[in-house]
Amino acid sequence: MTSDTTRPQRQEPDERPASPLWTGMLGFASIMLLLLGGFHALGGFIALLENRVYDVNASDLLLFQSYRGWGIAHIAVGVLAFMTGIALFYRKPWSRVATIVLASLSALMNLTFLSASPVWYGLLIVLDILVLYAVTVHFDDELD
Repeated sequence: MTSDTTRPQRQEPDERPASPLWTGMLGFASIMLLLLGGFHALGGFIALLENRVYDVNASDLLLFQSYRGWGIAHIAVGVLAFMTGIALFYRKPWSRVATIVLASLSALMNLTFLSASPVWYGLLIVLDILVLYAVTVHFDDELD
């Protein structure tokens, strides 16, 4: 009789642990996306309620000819960015693609609204680019 203790047992290969850098990048992207969502919502409420803050008249804006339309668009993108930031923080599989789409849309929206407040929306474009970089730098790695 042979004992099973002398025979080496075959172990299941463990899943490859996530890179600390990749985990940190996703954490950074999720926090930045939450901030971007809050900033978009804040800009949307300012456009709806107090449009005298911006540098140009509403007729000089791209696409929408009123701050009301831009305010609603900014609030919608802000809510979506905030929800996607939470999903990215919890590593939902769809959240990386949604983050890329949403950060790209946010950057384009901020670019079209740049004439209204150049410094503020210029900074938001930089944050959008940082989020895009943080999510796409190791896109081929597993989320979980």
